[in-house]
Amino acid sequence: MDKAALEVKGSVTIAVAAHKAYRMPDSPMYLPLQVGAALHPDLDLGWQRDDAGDNISALNGSYSELTGLYWLWKNSDAPIEGLVHYRRLLGTIDPVRRLARDPYARVATEEDVLGCLARRDIVVARRRNYYIESVYSHYSHTFDGAQFDAMRRVLARTTPQYVPAWDKVMASGGAHIYNMFVMPQGLLDTYCTWMFAAIDGLVREFGPIDDPFLARYPGRVSERLLDVWMQTNGVTYAELPVVNTEPVNWVKKGGGFLAAKFAGKKYEKSF
Repeated sequence: MDKAALEVKGSVTIAVAAHKAYRMPDSPMYLPLQVGAALHPDLDLGWQRDDAGDNISALNGSYSELTGLYWLWKNSDAPIEGLVHYRRLLGTIDPVRRLARDPYARVATEEDVLGCLARRDIVVARRRNYYIESVYSHYSHTFDGAQFDAMRRVLARTTPQYVPAWDKVMASGGAHIYNMFVMPQGLLDTYCTWMFAAIDGLVREFGPIDDPFLARYPGRVSERLLDVWMQTNGVTYAELPVVNTEPVNWVKKGGGFLAAKFAGKKYEKSF
């Protein structure tokens, strides 16, 4: 995107995916987006709903926040678009504001985003590192590695040029996950066109799961596709920290991971 266009304030729309009433960032660039709205017609949070216009809202039970991303892709005309979550947001680059006690005071501003996009193609959440695991082994211990195997088969059959990057990401010790990013509209269109086709192919390949928690595997697998797309297409990125609006219970989270890795106890709920 032309750098001059990036400097125009008011050109950024970042959807905040949420399924319940929750505090939202103050900046007007954040668009509260009720996801899975088609599944809960009696619930109206007073925000933009993801069942308006061209949408896949009814797939929220398995696609998770991707129904919000799809709505943004198909219905927004903002020059710069992005996605975050109601409990997990992108943080500021300002070292002083990063020390604020209120997590919402640490959230990225439009100036932060435009500054990053002036020097890189897209903005992503800081890389998640596993240290003692690869991306593949971590997922295999906590969920079902067969889902990643199915995703690789789909890529090999439909877009084989992405397989080398997929294999590299799977063997690496971390990835840019969470489906949190901001990018110019043209790049978002390119990414979503490829990514949604890949995930739709995965669902056809692997099939449905009855358990409501495990059924969300299409959304989980999609998180690992961003790095694959960036690496294959030479997309440059700037990282922003992740701001959790609620305290993270690292003891519980770590205990769940250790139980998965060493005792074979798969995740049965979010931490």
